[in-house]
Amino acid sequence: MFLWLSETFRNHFGPLNVFRYVTFRSMGAMATSLIIAMVLFPWFIRLLQQKQIGQVVRDDGPQSHFSKKGTPTMGGILLLISMFLSVLLWADLKNLFVWMTMVVTLVYGVLGFIDDFLKIRDRNSKGVTEKQKLLTQFATTGLLFGLLYSGWFGSSLADTHLYLPFISAKHFVINIGPIAYAVFASVTVAGYSNAVNLTDGLDGLAIGPVMVSALTFGVLCYLVGAKFGTFDAASYLLLPNVPAAHELAVVMAAVIGAGIGFLWYNTYPALVFMGDVGALALGGALGMVAVFSKNELLSLIVNGLFVVEAASVALQRFWYKRTKKRILRMAPIHHHFEKLGWPEPRVTIRFWIISIMLSLVALASLKLR
Repeated sequence: MFLWLSETFRNHFGPLNVFRYVTFRSMGAMATSLIIAMVLFPWFIRLLQQKQIGQVVRDDGPQSHFSKKGTPTMGGILLLISMFLSVLLWADLKNLFVWMTMVVTLVYGVLGFIDDFLKIRDRNSKGVTEKQKLLTQFATTGLLFGLLYSGWFGSSLADTHLYLPFISAKHFVINIGPIAYAVFASVTVAGYSNAVNLTDGLDGLAIGPVMVSALTFGVLCYLVGAKFGTFDAASYLLLPNVPAAHELAVVMAAVIGAGIGFLWYNTYPALVFMGDVGALALGGALGMVAVFSKNELLSLIVNGLFVVEAASVALQRFWYKRTKKRILRMAPIHHHFEKLGWPEPRVTIRFWIISIMLSLVALASLKLR
């Protein structure tokens, strides 16, 4: 919106030229989503309390979690509203990558809303089945990626190459073709969506790494897409050049701002929980940005904490079905450390530190290609 206004009226008012810069609009998007979240969350929490929209706790979970029962949940609704409004105000609304990312975020958010609603209505932790979730997620991303990588929106946006971390994009790439890439991209997005959802089990645990990943991807998107006069940052750093991807930095900035506003009320002891409506949507957004910035494989490092959380569940299930024994005391892995006696804030902060370290490794890879 602001970019359109600046393009329309900047010839009449020179200072509007500042809206051309992604960095300025990213800061604006972060501030806007932060203010919206900080101002509206107290009212929204009271609304959730009045509607008796409270957390449903697993019967087999840690005993320390039983006190969380009834805490307002579905706070991800306002988090996403803050993000969406900010993106609409500050992003380039002609950018296809922005719209596709927001569509997936919205659909995954609606899926999470239905999941939360069923859990609250039925007073259990089941909700939408895993098959229903995966079917909806793959149908959404499969359709969008199928259109994109078939050249429906133009061949210039349909890059089906995979770029390896720590290796120059000029020296080695893998082209897997449009069909395989559409499937691969769909698995990436759905995987991160569910991984963030599995991580969202302690106060503040998921939103911290989400913001760290969003900041990292924001930097990566800016570098692969932006040009500074005659200086091409992507070429200098031996990265793939994706001209339209720099606008996704605005989206990631909006996620960070909304996330900070949410964390203010979600930090231990939480006044509100994100719910699946927020976790599935934010994970989907991170997955889309990883794909569009051509950092699908590097994202395994950036989102390493989420990968470990999801892997811990998969391994626990596999091993239990095979041997009737458990590898961890409880999955996801953050519950294992709780079972070992770690206080909840200790688990959360240490997981945040791990997330920051992984992102630093990912950023360091830019100079090690």
